[in-house]
Amino acid sequence: MSFDLYSLIIFTAVFVSLYCIRLRRNQFRLPLPPGPRKLPLVGNIFDLPSTFEWETYLEWSKTYDSDILHLTAGPTTMIVLSSMEAAVDLLEKRSALYSDRPRFPMLKELMGLDSNLVLMNYGDQWRAHRKLFHNMFHAEAAKKFHPKVVAATHELLRRILEKPDGFMDHLHHMAGEVIMSVTYGIDVLPENDPYVALAEQVVHVSAEASIPGRFLVDFIPILKYVPEWFPGAGFRRIANAWKVLIRDMADKPFAETKHRIGMGNATHSFTMSALESLEDCEDREDREEVIKSAAATMYSAGSDTTVAALGTFLLAMLANPEAQKKAQDEIDSVVGHGHLPGFDDEPSLPYISALVKEVLRWKPVTPIGVPHFLPVEDEYRGYRIPAGSVVMANSWAILHDETMYPDPYAFKPERFLVDGTPNPAIRNPDAAFGFGRRICPGRHMAISSVWITVTSILATFDITKAIGEDGKVTEPSYEYSPQMIMMPLPFKCSIKPRSQRAVEMIQATQDPA
Repeated sequence: MSFDLYSLIIFTAVFVSLYCIRLRRNQFRLPLPPGPRKLPLVGNIFDLPSTFEWETYLEWSKTYDSDILHLTAGPTTMIVLSSMEAAVDLLEKRSALYSDRPRFPMLKELMGLDSNLVLMNYGDQWRAHRKLFHNMFHAEAAKKFHPKVVAATHELLRRILEKPDGFMDHLHHMAGEVIMSVTYGIDVLPENDPYVALAEQVVHVSAEASIPGRFLVDFIPILKYVPEWFPGAGFRRIANAWKVLIRDMADKPFAETKHRIGMGNATHSFTMSALESLEDCEDREDREEVIKSAAATMYSAGSDTTVAALGTFLLAMLANPEAQKKAQDEIDSVVGHGHLPGFDDEPSLPYISALVKEVLRWKPVTPIGVPHFLPVEDEYRGYRIPAGSVVMANSWAILHDETMYPDPYAFKPERFLVDGTPNPAIRNPDAAFGFGRRICPGRHMAISSVWITVTSILATFDITKAIGEDGKVTEPSYEYSPQMIMMPLPFKCSIKPRSQRAVEMIQATQDPA
């Protein structure tokens, strides 16, 4: 009897072992997701689009009838997710696997952006930064900064009233004013502010370095060891120059805030609150570095994204005057004509909130999400996802999914409403802010800034197409830059006060001092 039991145990063990081996072999024989045909060694490197890649990826998804694409660029494996289902299944439900970031040799290793929360590798350092952000900018905490956002918005209205043709410059100034005030408690200069200029430089060079294929070192990382003097190593000289800008962006405003705290004349800000929490902290120096890096991330990431969203809002109003009229009618009926709107009015302005959501969906600021990185082999829907894959969520495709958003290329704020209230059947455009543990921690602050700005402009100004010197309407091109942040290209429009009462309300916001 004991022999039979022993034989059964041995047989079972051998069977299970053979089954596991076969299962493992089958796993490695699983097909890769579909995608364009690959050439030997170089893969799809000649197929990869250098501009508006999100649109190409969407077309490929339709061509191959798949919301998961597999591409290669030399030794790099790329997975593109073009549906909400796939993005949620992998980047959220399996976030423990998919929360890391790729190597980014140019941005992180040569330019020094490895301490930027957006690009930082997943781990303890990232958790420390993320916790700091969450504590300061979760939905309720972000409301503490509403007065600063309102003050910057009123300044924007005054600048538009004085010089309406410079509306994009005014948006840049307002975004810089909000970021500097919220992050460091620093008031920016009316013109040519050095901090705002520095942030815009860093955003520009970061976007340049993020263009796929812009620098060969991103595909062949060993090139980072080539000396600057070596022929073809111009990228090393470029990286070193840009690294100086990035270091200055982190150091200069942070040092100014610390100086003001020491002098006793600092105003409430993210940096001040975070530093005050370090009283009697044993590892103060290390914690200060975390705060400085987190502040620099806000400083660089928060300005152009807001400008891009508000630029899209203006274009949407030019293309959809009926939406502008509906929004203004709602503001007039709720807020009236006696004062400017405030955050307290938000619950009573559902169409305005729907309009802001549609702005974020129609032309998402970041149409292709910052890539995630998969360090281990995975399997999904019968496909093999190789270890070392760069995984991207195509936010453009997700937010233009006609099954989720019918007539996706039309600007329709009412899609988010049913009987004048939020429609629970329509998903909010959260895909614009990323997925899983890598979702933008400053999204509540960003949405608030866009909402109050949109509401305030619509309450006081009419936005119409410009009239040229020949008396004809100047039609905007509605074209965008093809970089990481999708910014509208320069366009003309007419922004005029809705009434004399609107002029008086704007002028009344001016500080008498």
